[in-house]
Amino acid sequence: MTALTRADLPGAARLVVKVGSSSISGESAWRIPVLVEALAAAHARGTELVLVSSGAIATGIPFLRLDARPTDLATQQAAAAVGQNLLIYRYQEALRPHGIVAGQVLLTTGDLEHPTSRSNARRAMERMLGLRVLPIVNENDTVATQEIRFGDNDRLGALVAQLTGADALVLLSDVESLYTRPPSDPTAEPLDVVAAGADLSGLEFGASVVNGVGTGGAATKVSAARLAAASGIGVLVTSADLVGEALSGASIGTWFEPAV
Repeated sequence: MTALTRADLPGAARLVVKVGSSSISGESAWRIPVLVEALAAAHARGTELVLVSSGAIATGIPFLRLDARPTDLATQQAAAAVGQNLLIYRYQEALRPHGIVAGQVLLTTGDLEHPTSRSNARRAMERMLGLRVLPIVNENDTVATQEIRFGDNDRLGALVAQLTGADALVLLSDVESLYTRPPSDPTAEPLDVVAAGADLSGLEFGASVVNGVGTGGAATKVSAARLAAASGIGVLVTSADLVGEALSGASIGTWFEPAV
């Protein structure tokens, strides 16, 4: 069996794309139509797509007239309830010219750990994909608490890729690729390909040394990428601004080879 490569993405049967809050909320909300344009092009090629999108809390904050991200759980949950509604509306408005309908899927860790709810989530998304609907997945921040969170939507993206049997996962970031050290370090070098099972223990991502558990930023992407790659899912980490090129199979970003 030949492992999927970056160049194979345009022909992939099913892709999961994950985008973070900083890329599509606040002053970056303009990027939603850009992201949708790339997704619509892949959709037109026949690819089945699932979008994992953060941004509910960040989107809701200004509508609650808050100056900053709330620190108490109840206000975070209120901001998520308001923001999720607005986020889906913005996606649907951007999708409308392409004739694509969005479907909202909100998950908690319990939903993926409990066999019945996990099966229900898989069945619902399979049916949506069969109907050519775009499932837009986010953590259910209105009911999630700190103790029962996925920890980061990069991990949620990997779990959704596993759940749906995706060929590949695309993790969109604010940098073009991952580096051997923090990008501010002059000795940092971009990582092009990470082989399945490669030893990354000597590399630094953000302020963290990768030890199998991501602790923030690039480290969480590495952790999520390795989780998906170990399940036979190829993973591309690149910039949200390059999503069109990424889904077209361009030689950009950092590619995590899937285990075969």
